Amino acid sequence: QVQVVEYGGGLVQPGGSLRLSCTASGFTLDFYAIGWFRQAPGKEREGVSCISSSDGSTSYADSAKGRFTISRDNAKNTVYLQMNSLKPEDTAVYYCAAEYRGSGCSWYGYDYWGQGTQVTVSS
Repeated sequence: QVQVVEYGGGLVQPGGSLRLSCTASGFTLDFYAIGWFRQAPGKEREGVSCISSSDGSTSYADSAKGRFTISRDNAKNTVYLQMNSLKPEDTAVYYCAAEYRGSGCSWYGYDYWGQGTQVTVSS
């Protein structure tokens, strides 16, 4: 069964850090661009960050730039989203998605989606 699974969410205080993980079962992530998305209550889903399957190039939403870092470890078939200096407005369900493509990444065309992991930033 082809599945993408994300985990690592939880409750953290403002200014704290959290690392999310994304892994796949049924296929390898080596040839997939990976995107992280989030959806806050009452808000539309938005792209947070993505990473290429080939050269490791990355993109970040303005809200994530300078605070979040996306990386991948193909040997572990895992992509990470390191989130630092977390703010209450970062509270959302975070989703990992995979897109089969040779280079680059975008906010569109993802083939597989995870179930989401809750991140709550509150004191």
